[in-house]
Amino acid sequence: MVGSRNPSLSGKETAFNFAQTLSQHGFVITSGLALGIDAASHQGALANKGYTIAVAGTGLDRVYPARHKELATEIVSTGAMISEFPPGTTAKANHFPRRNRIISGLCQGLLVVEAAKQSGSLITARMALEQNREVFAIPGSIHNPLARGCNALIREGAKLVETTQDIFEELNQYIQQDNNFSAISTQSVLDLEQQTLLNLVMFSPTSIDNLVENSGLSIGVISSMLLILELQGYLEATSGGCYTRLK
Repeated sequence: MVGSRNPSLSGKETAFNFAQTLSQHGFVITSGLALGIDAASHQGALANKGYTIAVAGTGLDRVYPARHKELATEIVSTGAMISEFPPGTTAKANHFPRRNRIISGLCQGLLVVEAAKQSGSLITARMALEQNREVFAIPGSIHNPLARGCNALIREGAKLVETTQDIFEELNQYIQQDNNFSAISTQSVLDLEQQTLLNLVMFSPTSIDNLVENSGLSIGVISSMLLILELQGYLEATSGGCYTRLK
């Protein structure tokens, strides 16, 4: 979920409510820890004691914006903070488009809540399309500048979303069926690249260097896929930057 850093009150409430409902159905809410829609999305998931992932545009020893330090701590307790930047890296403008491609890459579908016509959220949406992800957008008034980006995405083919049911219609195979079983965790939902990478992870510690060599994929792509597989219970991280397959 992504959107404006300066949303309307209704936009923040919409993001919170959508995140809360989606997390109730087993979805992991992924966003960028930014002000506005990002923060509301993380908070909606946390309010439901759901899982949420924050992708940082800094090193993981920094929290940006600083006012979200408490929110970051909450996220780590029930989800994850991830970054491709080494510790000590401060926030820079060119880091955030790089962060955005990870947000979209981790998702099965990207929901844009509020976005101006020139917006980083639209960059994320276009990255999601390039990564063959579903793109959803909540429409708004033609008089609201924060709705123009979403309305433009809908004109370009994003699915118009009014309720979470509109999302469930496209992603119904990932909806949690009951308290003990989530369709997200079934092996049948892995795409070909994920399954291919999983097959390269041994039931003994396997290094990322080994996976890069055998898969031909970049470290960035592999790291994103490993995180997804770890969250879905297929493997676990072990010492020395290695991964061990669980099933």
